[in-house]
Amino acid sequence: MAMSRDPASRTEQEHEPDGAAPAPTGDAAYVLARLGRSWTWLLGSAVVTLVPGVLVLVWPEATLHVLAVLIGLHLLVAGAFRFVAVFAREGHERLPGLLLAVLYVLTGVLCLRNPLQTITALSLIVGVVWLVSGVLTLYTALAAQDLPHRGVVLGTAVLAIVAGIVVLALPAESARALTRLLGLWLVLLGLAEVVVAFAWRAALRRTHSTGPRTPVPAA
Repeated sequence: MAMSRDPASRTEQEHEPDGAAPAPTGDAAYVLARLGRSWTWLLGSAVVTLVPGVLVLVWPEATLHVLAVLIGLHLLVAGAFRFVAVFAREGHERLPGLLLAVLYVLTGVLCLRNPLQTITALSLIVGVVWLVSGVLTLYTALAAQDLPHRGVVLGTAVLAIVAGIVVLALPAESARALTRLLGLWLVLLGLAEVVVAFAWRAALRRTHSTGPRTPVPAA
């Protein structure tokens, strides 16, 4: 995930510990924006990536059916996290995040609807998702103004791009090999997202101590 700053000064807002401004009661968009600005939401997204990676690594004998279900559930939940994060951004920054959320949900549904697919098909699905995710995150990181910890976000984007290329260029010949490959990359991506989450928390704390401008996360 990437992070950008809201260009508008918010001197009249009271900031909460997680960096989100109070939301008007009953306004779903503001509630989602408030949640998406929280560093703990980013950490939750990282855990959603890290946990499936650990599961598939410690369960190398998992069948292709089980692997497809795990990947499908991961993509669905990750898509939900990214959809909420869209509301925390400005209008012109929402499109990449929205596209990414839709991609995650659609591919997650595809994995769950047809879990008995071939190894090649599953590798193709995951590789494309990671590649597109990395490219969109890279674009957001480069286009966002006043981006805190830009290097961390760029590193995460590059890691996702490399993961996608590796999975696409080196298709596994067996379910066991594919499990190890996907598990390894999920763990690496999850750890990278954990770093981004804690970097985001540091940026929020600096914002609280130096001024009223509120940084806004972007996927």
